[in-house]
Amino acid sequence: MRRAGRAAVLAAAVVLLGGAATGYAAWSARRDPAGTDGTAATASPVAPGQLMFRAADGRVARVPLDRPSAPPTADGPRCDRFSTGGGVSVCLVARPGPVTTTDALILDRSLRQTRRVELAGVPNRARVSASGRMVSWTVFVTGDSYNQGGFSTWTGILDTRTGYAVTNMEDIPLTLGGRRYHAADVNYWGVTFAPDDNRFYATVATKGKTYLVEGDYGAWRARTLRENAECPSLSPDGTRLVFKKRVSDDPDRPWRLHVLDLATMRETPLAERDSVDDQAAWLDGRTVMYAKGRDVWSVPADGGGAPSLLVRGASSPVAVR
Repeated sequence: MRRAGRAAVLAAAVVLLGGAATGYAAWSARRDPAGTDGTAATASPVAPGQLMFRAADGRVARVPLDRPSAPPTADGPRCDRFSTGGGVSVCLVARPGPVTTTDALILDRSLRQTRRVELAGVPNRARVSASGRMVSWTVFVTGDSYNQGGFSTWTGILDTRTGYAVTNMEDIPLTLGGRRYHAADVNYWGVTFAPDDNRFYATVATKGKTYLVEGDYGAWRARTLRENAECPSLSPDGTRLVFKKRVSDDPDRPWRLHVLDLATMRETPLAERDSVDDQAAWLDGRTVMYAKGRDVWSVPADGGGAPSLLVRGASSPVAVR
């Protein structure tokens, strides 16, 4: 989507704000003075060498990357989902009410609020690019006409450098199987950004199937790469994706983590055999980490080894490099 197209989306989103009382079309974004809501006014700065995560009480906490079993410092804001990169963080906070809404709080290096994006729905996924320029979130919503009585996803992308925001990317031109694809039920979730802050990967679902897509932010288009891949996360060197693959119809054990080599499109199942419902992250170039149960675990990215407990009472892990 070019500059004019993004501006049109922004204007349309603001117009839709008037319908907030009757549905999920609410959106607004504003800059807020840092720390005006008291979020982490005294937090220590985000710095390389930290493993950051959401602690069991909801606060953003950190431990040294080389000593993950150390007592955590929990001086950050309370979030339902958290991600950070390049000195910019996003904190998704559910706002209970007759209809649950979400605030996407954009934070600076000291975890002080600089912007708030008001969204419909319930927090689900969050990601920040390595540079801190690009931020994405996914929320669960109800009320879409094609999914009466069920949940849909709305996924947004914010360019923190320009201020442009797309709060529901389901209108992005999609090529599926080599052909331009149109369907009312298209849903996206789980964005992960490449180092150039332009290319991204995500999941798209339509007609009961999921696909891995590669997107081009500047050209505002996406194309499918393969079927049956959810919640991708790009490796630090940009060559591999860890994702969850549906391997069973058992509702208690539907997914298994895999790593995809983007050059060969060869996938490798990881040694974690428990079903993981999370957008995994990379601890380093050889290891992935993920929330399982109430804790964060890690497992080698080459399919060998065994899962190991990384941090107790944690979720939303991010390695700060």
